[in-house]
Amino acid sequence: MATTYAFDDYTPKAKAKSRGYWYWWNNYSRAKLGFPSVFIFCCLFFIAGFLCSSLRSQEVSGFKQSGRQLEETLNYDVMAHGKTGDDSMSVIPFQVISWKPRAFYFPRFATPEQCQHVINLAKSKLEPSKLALRKGEVEKPQDVRTSMGTFLRASQDGAGILNAIEEKIAKATKLPRSHYEDFNVLRYQLGQKYDAHLDAFPPEQYGPQKSQRVATFLVYLSDVEEGGETAFPYENGMNMDGSYDFKKCVGLKVKPRMGDGFLFYSLYPNNTIDQLSLHQSCPVIKGPKWVVTKWIRDQEFSL
Repeated sequence: MATTYAFDDYTPKAKAKSRGYWYWWNNYSRAKLGFPSVFIFCCLFFIAGFLCSSLRSQEVSGFKQSGRQLEETLNYDVMAHGKTGDDSMSVIPFQVISWKPRAFYFPRFATPEQCQHVINLAKSKLEPSKLALRKGEVEKPQDVRTSMGTFLRASQDGAGILNAIEEKIAKATKLPRSHYEDFNVLRYQLGQKYDAHLDAFPPEQYGPQKSQRVATFLVYLSDVEEGGETAFPYENGMNMDGSYDFKKCVGLKVKPRMGDGFLFYSLYPNNTIDQLSLHQSCPVIKGPKWVVTKWIRDQEFSL
């Protein structure tokens, strides 16, 4: 109680008493300690404070750094797996490009050597790209899809490059290879393009479907100097008022870069078609553009 009074009482009597204590301590410290002792004491106090502060700072910094690098530094124990599983971990970097539609970018998915190998396989087999016909259609307008292309199976590549790419696509999408269509290798030259379309097939337009295309995975095989983007005009619900020109290249655009992968989903998890997945290949302004497409079905696929 007395101690509390000494700090809380600001009356003249208490102030005088406090000054008396200070005068006594001041004289005592001068007589007993002297200037050198006081100086040494202050230096030690400063050093102790500095060391404590440095240790605390290192501790906090180390904690933050370890938090950022957690996934890189942890050593994972590989789980026991089934006959079709892997005996190692896989890390495939990706970026979410959009949630409406669901679209994901995979930098450096394939090497330049792999890209050139696929181009070399396809070069001599290119034909004008075709379109699926709607109910009642006999042929499609020739200016909707103007690229050249060909289909390749992984088993046709003795070097195993297509097999390696397909296996990596399976790891990236978490969708089994038994549901994959053949690779569709495409070449777009100056002015060539593919107008806005869905990769899934609405039954009311194309009739009953045995299976649907769940997702599309693209691997860009070349850089494109200008144009040639993969564009999503309905991204986040834009341009859906009925006035959109399907030849106009607008909306979310993904620029082709050699070796990069790009995934988007055509179906929602409940297996209904995502209208926002409407997309197009913009006209090449300065190219050419090479790309390989892998369509993935909701059931096992066979021709």
